[in-house]
Amino acid sequence: MIDDLRAMVIFAKTVQLGSFRATAKEFELSPSVVSYHISQLEQRFGVALLYRSTRKLSLTNEGHRLYEHAKVIIDEAEEGLDVLAGETTSPAGKLNITVPAVLTRSALSNQIATFSKSFPKVELNITFTDERQDLIAEGIDIGIRIGQMENSNLKSKKLFKVRRKLICSQTYFCSKSKPVSPADLDDWNWIGLEMLPASRTFRNKQGEIFKTVNKSSVLVNSVDATCQLAIHDLGLASPPDFMVEKEIDQGQLVHVLPDWEIADIDVYAVWPANQRRESLARRFINSIGINGS
Repeated sequence: MIDDLRAMVIFAKTVQLGSFRATAKEFELSPSVVSYHISQLEQRFGVALLYRSTRKLSLTNEGHRLYEHAKVIIDEAEEGLDVLAGETTSPAGKLNITVPAVLTRSALSNQIATFSKSFPKVELNITFTDERQDLIAEGIDIGIRIGQMENSNLKSKKLFKVRRKLICSQTYFCSKSKPVSPADLDDWNWIGLEMLPASRTFRNKQGEIFKTVNKSSVLVNSVDATCQLAIHDLGLASPPDFMVEKEIDQGQLVHVLPDWEIADIDVYAVWPANQRRESLARRFINSIGINGS
C-alpha cells in the first residue's frame, strides 16, 4: 500500500511537471528511479498510464482516471501538512499576487488583510487588475482568477462564487419596453467585457433557463467601467451584486429582471505546479476560501 501511494505521488507529479527529469529534480531522485516507480505501478495493475516519447509524455485513458484520484489524495494530504506547518512556524518572506480589480471591494480584501495581520513578517505585493497575467513569465506566486479555467500546467483551487445582477440606468430602462424575460432583451445594448463571453445564462424560480446572445456597441476590460458606463445610459451590464447595491438603492441603477438570476461565476486560486507544499503561497491559499464572495 505504501509503495503504491509513493508511486502515485511520483506519477501525479510527473503529469503536472511534464517530464521524468523535472520530477526527479523535485524529489531529488534520478530519472530512472522515477520511471521505475511508474513502470511498477503499470505492471502491478496491468495498464499503461503514460505514453512516452523523446519529447513529451501523454496520458492514457487509465492514466487520466488515476491522475484525477491521485490529485485529490495528494492535495488533501498537502493541506493537512500545511495546517501542521502553520501551527509550528512563523512564516516570513514575500508573495507576489494578482487579483481581479473587480474583487477589490469584495470580502476577499478582508481575508487578505486578516492574513497580513496574522503573519506580519510576510510582505504581500498585490496587483489588482482585470487583465489576466502570465504567472510564470511575470514571476507571480498566486493568481486569483474569475470564470472558466483554461487547461494549463497551473494548479488550482476553487475558492467561492460571485453572484451577479443585471443592471442599467433608469433613463435607459425607461427608453425600452419593460422586459418580462431575458428573451425581451434582444434589442437592448450590452456593455461588453473582454474577459467574458458575449452571452449570459439566466434561471428563474420555476427552473426555466434562457441564454442570451448579447449585442454590444462598446467593449471594455474593466468591470467597474461597465458599471460607470451603465450609469451613463449606455446599456446593460452584469457586475457582481456587491458593486451595485448602493447605486440600486439610490436609484442610479435599475435591477433588470429581478425574477431571473444570472449564473454565478466561480473564483479560483491558481499557482505554479512546482510550488512546495510548505510554501508561503500554499499557506495564503489555504487561508482564503468559501466566504470570499
